[in-house]
Amino acid sequence: MSLNTLSGRFALITGIFVLLAELLILLPSIANYRLDFLESRLERAQIASLALLATDESLATDLESELLENAGVFNVVLRRNDVRQLVLSSPIPGPISATYDLRDQPLWTSVRDAIAQIADPRNQVIRVIGAPVNQAGQLIEITTDTQRLRTGMIDYGLRMLVISAAFSILTAVFLNLAAQRLLLVPIRRVISHMTAYAASPEDARAIITPNARLAELNEAETALAAMQRTVTSSLKQKDRLAQLGQAVARISHDLRNILTTAQIFADRLETSADPAVRRAAPKLVNSISRAVNLCETTLAFGKAEEPAPSLSRFNLLALATEVTEGESMSSDRQDGAEPIEFLTDIPPSLTVRADRDQLFRVLSNLVRNARQAIEATRQPGTIEIGAGEDESEWWIRIGDTGPGLPKKARDFLFQPFSGGSRKGGTGLGLAIAADLVRNHGGRLELLRSDEDGTQFILHLPRELAGISPQEEAATT
Repeated sequence: MSLNTLSGRFALITGIFVLLAELLILLPSIANYRLDFLESRLERAQIASLALLATDESLATDLESELLENAGVFNVVLRRNDVRQLVLSSPIPGPISATYDLRDQPLWTSVRDAIAQIADPRNQVIRVIGAPVNQAGQLIEITTDTQRLRTGMIDYGLRMLVISAAFSILTAVFLNLAAQRLLLVPIRRVISHMTAYAASPEDARAIITPNARLAELNEAETALAAMQRTVTSSLKQKDRLAQLGQAVARISHDLRNILTTAQIFADRLETSADPAVRRAAPKLVNSISRAVNLCETTLAFGKAEEPAPSLSRFNLLALATEVTEGESMSSDRQDGAEPIEFLTDIPPSLTVRADRDQLFRVLSNLVRNARQAIEATRQPGTIEIGAGEDESEWWIRIGDTGPGLPKKARDFLFQPFSGGSRKGGTGLGLAIAADLVRNHGGRLELLRSDEDGTQFILHLPRELAGISPQEEAATT
C-alpha cells in the first residue's frame, strides 16, 4: 500500500492516532499499576503488623525478617490513637530519597511520579504513607526500595504496549476496510465516470447517475451530473451552430455577390429621368449597402480566427481622421437626417503600436454603431474619438450623444447574434471589435450607456506580452 494513495495515508494516520490514544491510556494505566503495587505493600505490611500486635509478644529476629521480606518492606510504622509506633523494622540499605503520601494523590502527580521512577534506573529507598484498611489505625507508613516497583512497571508497560500495538493494527485494518467500502469505492466510481465522460463528452450515456448513499458524495455526484449535462448540451449546441455557421457563410457569400451586382444597377438609377426613381434610388442603394455589409461581417466573423496582428507604429490621429471622414460621408448621404458632428481629441504626435488595418476596423465598427444610433433618433448629435497614453498602455475613447444601448444589448454585450444596438442589428460589429482588441493583448470596455449617450474605451498594452516572436520582430 503506497503512501501516495488515499487509502495508504488514511491507514497511516489511523495507526498514528490510535497509538497516540493508546499512549494516553498507557500512562494512567502505569500510574494505577504503581498505586496498586504500593497499596499492596501497605496491606501486606499492615497484615504483618497486626499479626505481631495480636500476640502482644516480641517476635524472633528471623520471624520478623521473614514478615518484612514477605511484605516487601524494610520497616512498618502504625499510628493508632494518635500514637506513632514502629511495629516492624530491619536495617535500611540507604537514605530515604522521597516520601509519597497515597491518601490524596492527584492523577497527574501519580503519572509524573511513575514516569520519574521508570526513568531513574537507581535502586532507591522511599517512604510510602497510606490509610490502613478496615480502619485499623490512623496511618500506616512503610519504607521500601524502588527496584521491584520499577521492574514491575516496565514489564506491565511492555505488555500494554504489545496489546496496544495489536489493537492499533487491527483498528487501522478495519478502519481502512471501512474507508475503502464507504469512501474510496464511491470516489473511484466518480473517477471512472469522469474518465469515461472525458473520452466522449457528447455521449449522454456517459453522464453519471447519482446513487451514493453518503450525503456529501451524493451532492458531488449531483453537481457533476449537472455539469456534464450542461457541457454535453453546450457541445451539441456549438456543433449545430458550427454547421449552421458554415451554411450561413455559404449563403452570405453567394448573397453578397448578388447584392453587389444589384448595387451596381441601383447606382445607375440616380441618373434616371424619372424624379420619383431618383428620389428612391439613394434609399435603395443604402439598403443594398447595409445588406452587403451584413454579408461581409458575417463572413468575417465566421472565420475560425482572425489573422495575428501585424504590428507597426503609426499616427493615431491620422487613422481616426480617416475613420471619421468615411463615416461623415455616409452620414451626409442619409436623406432627412440631422447633421452629426465628428470630433477628435487626440494629440497630433501620439503614435501607437498595433495592426493599422485591424484597429481601423475596430474604430470604424464603433463609430458606425454610434452614427446609426444617432441617425435613428432623427436628432443632431456628436461623436468624439479621444486618446492618450501612460506608462503601461494607450487608451482610445469613443463616445456619442445618442440614445444609449438598449438593455438587451448591454446584457449580451460583445456576444454575436444576441441582440444588436438597433432594430435588425446582429451585434457582430461589437463582437468582431472586441475580438480584434483581444488579439492585441488589450480589452474593450463599456464605460457608460444611458440617455445622454454611450462611451466605450479601448486599452492597448505597451508591452508585447502574449505576442509571438515573429510579431514582435515585425515591430522593429
